[in-house]
Amino acid sequence: MKPGRYSHNVINARRRTPISVASATSLICASCPIKHMKTVVILRLKRLNYQPNTTRHRMGRRVLVVGGGGREHALCRALSASTSINEIHIAPGNAGTLHYGTNHDVAASNIEGLLALADHHDIDFVVVGPEAPLCDGLADQLIAMNIPCFGPQRLHAELEGSKLFAKKAMDAAGVPTAEYDVMDATTDVDSCLDARSHEPWVIKRDVLAGGKGVVVTSNRQEALEFIDKSIQSDGHVLLERFLPGEEASMLVVMDKSGYVCLPASQDHKRAYDGDTGPNTGGMGAYCPAPVITESIHEKVLQRIVHPMFTHLSSMHVPYRGVLYVGLMIDAKGDPYVVEFNVRFGDPECQVTLPLIEGDVGELLFGASNDTLATMDVSFKDQHALTVVLASEGYPQSAIKGRNILGADSSQDTAATWISHAGTTHDSMGNLVSSGGRVLAVTSIANSLEQARDLSYLRLANIELQGSHHRTDIGYRAL
Repeated sequence: MKPGRYSHNVINARRRTPISVASATSLICASCPIKHMKTVVILRLKRLNYQPNTTRHRMGRRVLVVGGGGREHALCRALSASTSINEIHIAPGNAGTLHYGTNHDVAASNIEGLLALADHHDIDFVVVGPEAPLCDGLADQLIAMNIPCFGPQRLHAELEGSKLFAKKAMDAAGVPTAEYDVMDATTDVDSCLDARSHEPWVIKRDVLAGGKGVVVTSNRQEALEFIDKSIQSDGHVLLERFLPGEEASMLVVMDKSGYVCLPASQDHKRAYDGDTGPNTGGMGAYCPAPVITESIHEKVLQRIVHPMFTHLSSMHVPYRGVLYVGLMIDAKGDPYVVEFNVRFGDPECQVTLPLIEGDVGELLFGASNDTLATMDVSFKDQHALTVVLASEGYPQSAIKGRNILGADSSQDTAATWISHAGTTHDSMGNLVSSGGRVLAVTSIANSLEQARDLSYLRLANIELQGSHHRTDIGYRAL
């Protein structure tokens, strides 16, 4: 058996190891389709005879990237380097994505507007950044128009949209995760808390909550208040067993034919140094994450990734896109799933894509057309690190509209560059902040130390009144 190839017909992509994703074995369909899903036909389906394939009908493909954050800027940067991409359209984009394509004033939540945009510009495939449009069925409606989509359909998007749905999927696949209880208005909440009183309580809302749907606390009153509010608003809430250990993330590009595991990364969720302060969307990340050793990597593949691929493949709807696997590695080196997301992480995307050797455009287009089986993927033997610059007041109440100096893309190099997130131009053409996480500086180098130093050196030349950033990104590995 060749290195990197597995007998169960999917393969493990490693740094510097070329791989081919073999065809996945056909599996019996056993699924729970989403009920009452509304089908909205807004546009004439002008491509009724379209069959997904990798043949270009023009000099290059037109891609629509949905979203306007740092993740989408990173995707645009990677796609712009693709020899197969001719035009990049972004909806809505930000001040940085303008460097790579055309921004359109269509919100990521405007499904009808996105469909009209894709139709009007004869888009060849769509790459969806945020999770909400996927949970709202964007991929389903694009596929109905015969436009391939990198991003799963609504059925699979529930892996992120519903914590309970994800837990049930993990149970069905035999994937290791924390034990949990579902609590509703009829539950004896005090008894449930008492049963787990020897550890912090982990409480999760069962809805998309913009990163604010999880509370980890040892304060009983705080736990009770969060549980009560969640049950009132959502009908039920999850109480999980606390999993001690070290976190990491693995991004798995997947389609009907197989999957490719990208290098594991590690992000920093807390706002301030030393992992203190409130949770955020992410204040920085680095890749690869040394906590994922060779042996742990094998466990993740065998215990988590392949069982989930098999489970998802058994459904009538293929999973096409990226599956974000949030991991907890315990003291024994055993991996558990903390959460699934159905899109690239932000800022994990910024440090993972630059390590892909080859054409990212072909990879994403291939996954949207079930042709991963035809591809070879390898990774650079380097390290990437990104540091996020946030507005004053973030994450509670970010102050917006302040001038940003020193963030010109002309200063970007092959080793260090800026990904815009919450940025725009004012009426005078000045670059100003428009969100909580404003931008991120990413560097790639032969060592993590070098990547860290390059990122902080570039960040020191950027001015934004009242802004803050963490100074210890990568400390776990260093």
